[in-house]
Amino acid sequence: MPLHLITGAGSGIGAVLARRLIERGDQVVMLVRDAGRARELSERFPGATALVGDLSNPGRLSWALSKQALPERIDSLIHVAGVVDLGAVADLPPSLWEQQLAVNLVGPAELTRLLLPVLRVSRGRVVFVNSGAGLNAHAGWSAYAASKHGLKALADSLRAEEAPHGVRVTSVYPGRTATPMQEKVRQQEGREYDASRYIDPESVATTILLALDLPDDAHLTDLTVRPSG
Repeated sequence: MPLHLITGAGSGIGAVLARRLIERGDQVVMLVRDAGRARELSERFPGATALVGDLSNPGRLSWALSKQALPERIDSLIHVAGVVDLGAVADLPPSLWEQQLAVNLVGPAELTRLLLPVLRVSRGRVVFVNSGAGLNAHAGWSAYAASKHGLKALADSLRAEEAPHGVRVTSVYPGRTATPMQEKVRQQEGREYDASRYIDPESVATTILLALDLPDDAHLTDLTVRPSG
């Protein structure tokens, strides 16, 4: 059965995707930030296993993973984890830039680097769950959009570099999705959160599954998902 390593399985799109993969009989390994979170999610997702590694501290990922048993085969690495803090360039302190760049860009780059040898053997897939902000930046979104524009560049470069090794790379760009992150965004925008106005996380998970399940003679490179309303 295929083995998928997922970041961000604790909520939103990542949690839905982890559940659906487990329900269909696939193996799921979750990257979580600490041992407490590992216990919590292992109880929540019976049958899944957890690795501990903090994306907000990319420089420590290599050390953290070296202390744990990694899977011998990884069929897909799915980057879902992300953080967001809105604010004008004139107001955002360096700490919020650093956090968003670490979790949304540098952490995924380092995790991918560390797992590439296994992904090459498996001729696996790497899926980056990006954002509409990775394609268009708006006022108040500078740090988050910069991290997501960078994630697009990472995916595009990785796709070209790893094609000779058979590793396929997909970027998914969801619009506003009904997740705890979106609820936080609406609070920061000073606006009401109405989940019915946004994409259901199940729909984004379905899109990711489409990319994962495509036959090996082709792969999806970029998928944009928008609310239908």
